[in-house]
Parts: sequence; C-alpha cells; structure tokens
Amino acid sequence: MANEDLSKLKIDRGGSTGVTKRKRRKRPMVTLIAAAALALFLFLYFRSITAIEIESATVTTAYPSQSFTLLNATGYVVAQRKAAVASKATGRVEWLGVTEGSKVKKGEVIAQLENKDVSATMEQAAANIKVAEANLHQGEAELINAQESLKRTEDLLAKNFISQAIYDEAIARSRKSKAAVIGYQAAVGAAQAAYHVAQISVEHTLIRAPFDGVVLTKSANIGDVVTPFSSALNAKGAVVTMADMDTLEVEADVSESNLHKVRLDQPCEIQLDALPETRLRGVVQRIVPTVDRSKATVLVKVRFVDHDPNILPEMSAKIAFLEKEMPAGQRTSRTVIQPDAIAKRDDKKIVFLIKEGKVIEMPVETGQEIGDMIEILNGPKPGSKIVLRPSKDLDNGDIVKAIVE
Repeated sequence: MANEDLSKLKIDRGGSTGVTKRKRRKRPMVTLIAAAALALFLFLYFRSITAIEIESATVTTAYPSQSFTLLNATGYVVAQRKAAVASKATGRVEWLGVTEGSKVKKGEVIAQLENKDVSATMEQAAANIKVAEANLHQGEAELINAQESLKRTEDLLAKNFISQAIYDEAIARSRKSKAAVIGYQAAVGAAQAAYHVAQISVEHTLIRAPFDGVVLTKSANIGDVVTPFSSALNAKGAVVTMADMDTLEVEADVSESNLHKVRLDQPCEIQLDALPETRLRGVVQRIVPTVDRSKATVLVKVRFVDHDPNILPEMSAKIAFLEKEMPAGQRTSRTVIQPDAIAKRDDKKIVFLIKEGKVIEMPVETGQEIGDMIEILNGPKPGSKIVLRPSKDLDNGDIVKAIVE
C-alpha cells in the first residue's frame, strides 16, 4: 500500500512543456506593449509640463486710412488766435475774476486795477462839463437879449429917436455875445474831451477779454503790480494768457524732400497722443513759404475738421497726409493682426491665443489688408496675446513661453 501511494505522486513532465513555451512567447509582447505605453505616457507627461518657446504678438487696431497715407509727420496743437492779456496802465490788481480754464466772452472784464485816482479825475471832468454847459446857457441867454436889444435900437434909429453911437454900441454888444457863446461852446467841447481822457484812463484799469476764448494761464494775482512792459522790479506784464479754442490747428515740420507730397486743402488724419483711440479729420490750411535752414523743413499748418472739447493747446500730435478723403464708413478702427499669426487646421484659419501660459486654438475670419496687417472680422479682441508663426505641431492646450514680445 505504501508503494502504490508513492507512485501516484509522480510528476508528468511531458504534459506541462507546451504551456510553458506559450507563456514564454507572450512575455516579450507584453513587455513591448508596456514599454510603448510607458514611453507614450512619459512623452505626454513631459509635453504637458514642458513649455514650448514661441514668439508672441499683440492684437491691435488700425485704421483703413493707413493704406492711403502718403506721408506721416509729428507736430503740436497750437491756437491760431492767442493773446497775453495785459493792461495799458500801471497799477495794483484789485480784482481778478478768472482762473485757469475760465471761458470768457469778448469785452468781458476779467481783472481790475486800483482806479480811485483816475475815477476821481473822471468825476471832476464830468463836473467841469456841467459848469461849461451852464456858462454856455448863460451866454446864449445874453446873446438873445443882445439881439433883441439890437433890433429895438434899429427901429429907434430909423425914427431918429436915438443917436448912431447908441446903435453902434448895441451892435458891439450883440457881436460880443456871439463871441462869448462860441467860447462857451469851445469850453464845453474841451470839458467833454477832458472827460473822455479821464474815462479812457479808467478804462485802462479794466482788463477785458479781446475775444471769445479760454484762459490758459494766470500770471498775476490780487495785490500784484502790473505794468505794460514789466520793467519794474517784481512787476507783472500779462495778467492772463488766453486762446480761442475754435482756432486750434496742428503745426508740423515736413522735410523739404517730402514737400511734394503735401498740398493745400489736402485731407489729413490727426491722432493726438492724449487721445490714442481717436482719429480726427483735418485739412492742410497753410504751407509757410520758407524753409528752416537748420532743420531743412517746411512748417505746415493743418486745420481741424472734426472738433473735440478735449483738445488742448500744446498737445503732441501725429498727422497722416492722405491720398484722398476717407469715406465715413472707413473712419472707424479695425481689429488687425500680423499675417504670420494665422495658421490653418483642417482648411480653417485659426490663431493660437495665449492665456495663462497656455495656448487656445481660436478660429478667425479675415478681412482686408491694412498696410502690413490684416483685418480680423471675428476672433480675438484688441490687446490679446497670440502666437506669432506657430509651428505645425503646436496644439490646443500646450504650455508655451514667449521669447519675443
């Protein structure tokens, strides 16, 4: 019994050999698949954490007029009508009714000097006029009396009731009365002239606006002494400086080599540095007929066609001299990008928008070319960052690092 039990424990080596060979053949295949999966995983992992270096560009705006620009120049806004308002008299400022930015009308009193002395002189001159007029009335009354007396004397002389001497005396009295009246009339005129002089002296103490405009600067304050030529120590010349804002224009220096590109009444587009999003129409008003020898430039003055209350004198400006007047529909800004930022995926135009260090694929619809840029009708907004010259393997969601701004 014991021998029989041990024989049953004998291992059959021939039956397990085929199974072992099949398992050995499967091991290289599984290893290969696992290695490929690991390599793919590592590739995707490192791709997801490694930033791709790219060039970036900014979506900006442009105007269609750039395609019709013949010449660009820079300049400054100036007022064609500008004045340093001063007084003809010398005195101390007693009242000042304006400050910087005040709008004034022509003839409006903006300041007043002390004028008690000249006002008293004017009142005295007015009183002298009344005295002269009273004397004139008295002289006219005496003349009337003398003329009536002369007429009676003539009647009496014709009847031989009086002598010739009495008649001659009446004639002399009448002539004397006429001369007195003429003298009184001259005295009235002299008194009126003196009053006018005193009135002008008082008027000189009133500083008035010479035209409608806006006060730019204030040079004097209450208590300051002003004089026409500012020759006295610590004396002021002009009280205020003002300008007519309706006469604002842009002065620009144009190189004499480019002067042939500029003509009178030529349409222009004006861009102010203070208002970068605004384009204003202008027209060439004057070309100063002389050349600045030191700079080899000619001064060109451009008048504003479109007005804006935010325009101020001395603002810096850029002027585009246009080939033709732009239609109203093309005066608005357009969203533009560089053509190199556009890529094609599945026959569709796209750009890669950079956001939080990753790229987002965005389809775009393009329009007309504006200079060296291309219009975007539908796509990213101005100010957005996009990839410039994207590579073919760049994909949505990739981490990127901009090397060129």
